[in-house]
Amino acid sequence: MLALAACGGSVPAELLPDLDQEPPEYVIFAALGERYVLTFDSAVSNVGAGPMLVTGRRPSSEPGMAVEQVVIRADGSEEAQPVDAVMRYEVTESHGHWHLMGFERYEIRRASDHALVGTSRKVGFCLSDRYEAAPADLPGEPEEPVWIEECGRNHPELVEMREGISVGWGDEYVPTLEGQYVDVTGLPQGRYEIVHRVNTKRILRESDYANNAASVLVELGNRTVEILRSCPDSERCAGT
Repeated sequence: MLALAACGGSVPAELLPDLDQEPPEYVIFAALGERYVLTFDSAVSNVGAGPMLVTGRRPSSEPGMAVEQVVIRADGSEEAQPVDAVMRYEVTESHGHWHLMGFERYEIRRASDHALVGTSRKVGFCLSDRYEAAPADLPGEPEEPVWIEECGRNHPELVEMREGISVGWGDEYVPTLEGQYVDVTGLPQGRYEIVHRVNTKRILRESDYANNAASVLVELGNRTVEILRSCPDSERCAGT
């Protein structure tokens, strides 16, 4: 039953996003100084009824921004709700802009028992419309990307920032970005699962959380890696 608004009418339906974590397509063995890592791409699509929108705000004296999720209703109105997250201005070798911290998590797990043996260093993400997601032409999907401003690149002085992923679009990161890896130094050769998760603590509201993890099964050799199987919408890939 719909709740009643103060004026006596029904509240317009919320158009919630649905983040769909994609499995990595490319996994590369690489040396990083004296360490060995597996680098990979990552991608998250929004296949929901509304955009994934977040707004960060801060007093100019604070280094980080407090975050609200903005939910669009069927009548076009917005509702903002605070979430337990922060935006920070991150500077790396290739870029500097405002990151939503903790949006995704990368793990490597032993295939035999799914035990966690490593996690990624990368924790911040600039939400953007970087590719058109499948299936095409979802209701409410814009014909062109909307969020393309690169999250305040080269503007650390900003006190407000909005980032998002439109319906039918996705946010993608290539293997060469800083922090886009898991450390495998000292891991025995064998089979492992690389697991990508989005919205791990469910702090962002979605219409469905069942598709928030995806994985690949890999064979780790002597300074080599091979993808054996890809498992969309599943954190387990060994034995499937």
